[in-house]
Amino acid sequence: MQVLQVQLEVGADPAEVGRARRWARSRLAGSGIRDDEPLAETLVLIISELVTNAVVHTGCPAVLRMLIAAEGGVRVEVADASDRPPKPRHAEGEDTNGRGLELVDGLADRWGWQPEGAGKSIWCEVDRAPVVPSPVPGATVSPGRVHC
Repeated sequence: MQVLQVQLEVGADPAEVGRARRWARSRLAGSGIRDDEPLAETLVLIISELVTNAVVHTGCPAVLRMLIAAEGGVRVEVADASDRPPKPRHAEGEDTNGRGLELVDGLADRWGWQPEGAGKSIWCEVDRAPVVPSPVPGATVSPGRVHC
């Protein structure tokens, strides 16, 4: 299995989240995952949440890594200097905070965290849905056969 690994150092400034999103979109496009694909949109949202959590809750720089498999699955990792485990919260009603890990849990196929150096790394994996070819206009599709 061929894997492309890219990484970005993110400063401790919340403005860095936008830069991380733009960087991720660029790297995904360069690996063949188009900007308009649902996978790209999902990954950019996850990256936004994880980088925001790292920068806001630790006040320290972080490292964003993406591992993009040739088959299309993507692993995202955000490492920071805090050894505190992530603490999922449940947002209520109009709350503006507390939805990040809930979103990651709902969007990723798998996620977790692990110690890394003196800090930790939060990771998630998103599988690429198989590309289903568009049917030929006027064709009837049945399992294994196309009738025109």
